Amino acid sequence: MSESRNTAFIARSLAAVWHPCTQMKHHEQLPLIPIQRGEGAWLYDMDGRRYLDGISSWWVNLFGHANPRINQALKDQLEQLEHVMLAGFSHGPVVELSERLAALTGHRLGHAFYASDGASATEIALKMSVHYWRNQGEAGKNRFISLAGSYHGETVGALAVTDVAIFRDAYAPLVRPGACVPSPDARLAQDGETPADVARRAAAALEAHLAEHAHETAALIVEPLIQCASGMVMYDPEYLRLARALCDRYRVLLIADEIAVGCGRTGTFFACEQAGIWPDFICLSKGISGGYLPLSIVLSTDAIYAAFYADETARGFLHSHSYTGNPLACRAALATLDIFAQDDVIARNQTAAARLGAAFQAAVGDHPQVRHLRQRGMILAFDVEGAPTGFARRFFTEALKRELLLRPIGNTVYTLPPYILSDAEIAFLAHQTRAALEASLD
Repeated sequence: MSESRNTAFIARSLAAVWHPCTQMKHHEQLPLIPIQRGEGAWLYDMDGRRYLDGISSWWVNLFGHANPRINQALKDQLEQLEHVMLAGFSHGPVVELSERLAALTGHRLGHAFYASDGASATEIALKMSVHYWRNQGEAGKNRFISLAGSYHGETVGALAVTDVAIFRDAYAPLVRPGACVPSPDARLAQDGETPADVARRAAAALEAHLAEHAHETAALIVEPLIQCASGMVMYDPEYLRLARALCDRYRVLLIADEIAVGCGRTGTFFACEQAGIWPDFICLSKGISGGYLPLSIVLSTDAIYAAFYADETARGFLHSHSYTGNPLACRAALATLDIFAQDDVIARNQTAAARLGAAFQAAVGDHPQVRHLRQRGMILAFDVEGAPTGFARRFFTEALKRELLLRPIGNTVYTLPPYILSDAEIAFLAHQTRAALEASLD
């Protein structure tokens, strides 16, 4: 780190800002990076040092920083309308975005409900599912099921379906915990088992739970294909197919948390597409605005929407946020969808994902401590066997020294880069990951 502009700004930030997901005392040793600007896949600090954004700035950036097309869309929108309340009003960007998202589901889901962040989307879907059953005369169906190791946000409702102790335990008195069923984590395969076998075994455990508790269960919530915050846990689409069938059989709603895995990350726009199923709710956030502005959306089926449509106000869904459906955020999302359509992003990502996988196989595949090198679309991860205490923070620091932004989860190193990486940048990312790994284990 330079001792000039960076240092002065770091002191100001530490004196004034409470940073998220951080034990602030760690910043006595852990570097805080003051970013001045971004361009493409790169971030630049106040002394001009650059960092390849290998995690898309917490999984949100799809098409690079300061993307000129999204920039222009926001400039145009600023000249028209910055915000208007969505209760009793509407505007062009929110209607068009809702229409286009519904079309992407083949109109299986629609009537988009808006908020500002992923945890809020989770809260909305949970509340909608319980209220749905209440409106159907089944108020006793008010419990939730999630997967072991699941993460769906850190607000109080979302913590009820989050199985990561460090986020949940301090707030246990506030939380009404849901039920946890086994994860279909492909790494749990026993001798002779395939990932699909693990998925079937986990689905059998789900069925056993539903057979006993379906009468009190409102919804099952899953991150389709990848449980991100628990270490990029990847599993076979067979689990989603079986879960959908079980939810139908036992009259339980299915919530797909696609906040991190949607918008093309796993190889299809919606991860659920790879299983050939559709849930009752889809939660979107992070990449939907291209990484520009806070935005989250819950899509629901027509049957869900119809259950709230009545003369009685109390049967309506009265949840609200001041900035619901913000026109600027919606316009950024529309520009993001334009890029998907105009650049055939899903097809292009197949090529990019193959190059990413090949580069990492060459760089770390032979490392004696690397285990479970795995990939789904534009998400790649591996586990480090025998990683020392404090490995994640040490790796983060060593990666920064090598112009690379990566933040391991425990002993899992992962990359989830913007979709715009060049071949040279992919090679750089893989090579510097290997270098940072070796330095972290030295």
